[in-house]
Amino acid sequence: GEIIEGCRLPVLRRNQDNEDEWPLAEILSVKDISGRKLFYVHYIDFNKRLDEWVTHERLDLKKIQFPKKEAKTPTKNGLPGSRPGSPEREVPASAQASGKTLPIPVQITLRFNLPKEREAIPGGEPDQPLSSSSCLQPNHRSTKRKVEVVSPATPVPSETAPASVFPQNGSARRAVAAQPGRKRKSNCLGTDEDSQDSSDGIPSAPRMTGSLVSDRSHDDIVTRMKNIECIELGRHRLKPWYFSPYPQELTTLPVLYLCEFCLKYGRSLKCLQRHLTKCDLRHPPGNEIYRKGTISFFEIDGRKNKSYSQNLCLLAKCFLDHKTLYYDTDPFLFYVMTEYDCKGFHIVGYFSKEKESTEDYNVACILTLPPYQRRGYGKLLIEFSYELSKVEGKTGTPEKPLSDLGLLSYRSYWSQTILEILMGLKSESGERPQITINEISEITSIKKEDVISTLQYLNLINYYKGQYILTLSEDIVDGHERAMLKRLLRIDSKCLHFTPKDWSKRGKW
Repeated sequence: GEIIEGCRLPVLRRNQDNEDEWPLAEILSVKDISGRKLFYVHYIDFNKRLDEWVTHERLDLKKIQFPKKEAKTPTKNGLPGSRPGSPEREVPASAQASGKTLPIPVQITLRFNLPKEREAIPGGEPDQPLSSSSCLQPNHRSTKRKVEVVSPATPVPSETAPASVFPQNGSARRAVAAQPGRKRKSNCLGTDEDSQDSSDGIPSAPRMTGSLVSDRSHDDIVTRMKNIECIELGRHRLKPWYFSPYPQELTTLPVLYLCEFCLKYGRSLKCLQRHLTKCDLRHPPGNEIYRKGTISFFEIDGRKNKSYSQNLCLLAKCFLDHKTLYYDTDPFLFYVMTEYDCKGFHIVGYFSKEKESTEDYNVACILTLPPYQRRGYGKLLIEFSYELSKVEGKTGTPEKPLSDLGLLSYRSYWSQTILEILMGLKSESGERPQITINEISEITSIKKEDVISTLQYLNLINYYKGQYILTLSEDIVDGHERAMLKRLLRIDSKCLHFTPKDWSKRGKW
């Protein structure tokens, strides 16, 4: 039969190791160019940024599956179309019986003022040690450091109750990873491991205000397909990953030209050159609130600089799929990170932030542009967002859901920041040093729930003899020290010149 939209079949693609593979894909669209058919495919269980137009030769027609007549494309969790459903994530081997012998870990004890109701904590009741599927034999040759974490001033919610590791009768018990969905409306890590694919990370009632919001009501076949072929931004050419609602007439162009300073778009190089003779910007509009070396941050008010803010959102949407564009930028501030050279301040990435957040969000959307990814800039953006929270005297958390790459960056930042504090604790009079969850939160401005979820993610928590103990194994310590050696870009708080505004007193800003 004829290949139509909704068909599924194996499609040839090259993987990261430059090897051929034939993953199952769905045909989303068919077009005819000069008598030659092209097929827009989405690889099932792969991120949408890998979707592409392919020729007939790359299709394996022997294994074609035609769509059922009742529903052209299957639905997942009530969302139209074949949301690329990620396979269920397996619990990491470290959380299961691994049979490996581990070095005796570094101990840190955490005690909590638990609520009287004694709600369930991950892995067991508060008055029992956390059990695990594995009892791991400690290696007695290595030494361990102990740090004690004392109960915070306020009771910690049950699912956030952490713990620690310790030798007991020749064996050590490992904390069980937090089970998803236990008395928690939205997972504090976002659980959004596959960007748009994870239903757990999508709030049941998405927030409908914002520059980019997690709204799925417009998730139709049009928005599931990339519509911009290529973007020229300064000296870079970017291949968009996702749909972005640029004007329809621009979607047929081989290249969309953007002014890298004001982000206005033009249909040809001539249009851009004409614009550059009139555009006198050499940096983003707004106030420069941070500069160290070649790195600067500019604060842009979404109401005062509406055109720039909307153009920034259009560009960002090309690389963010878990949010949809919303044109009211008034309630937002945009913090744009730039790199300076003799030609001006070139945009590297940005994050947006609500002027007033009722839910302690200190980031709404965050993006490092592809040419600057995997160079430490993402973590620098995250560090800067928490530096602003410190000046404001608040704790903050990113808005959920996070994209897959966003989640990785945040997990890494939280882990490194918290481990930095724990490893810097000094013991007094030979006893284990003590710290509370609240103190970690106050020092870092990381919201308490994120601190606890990170300790759980790192498997540092256990409950032993009536108190919670955090344990830093030799592997954790070594891994952290190696990671920090690579982390060359850091925010210097002395270079930040920022006075927070009380937006609640400003009427309509």
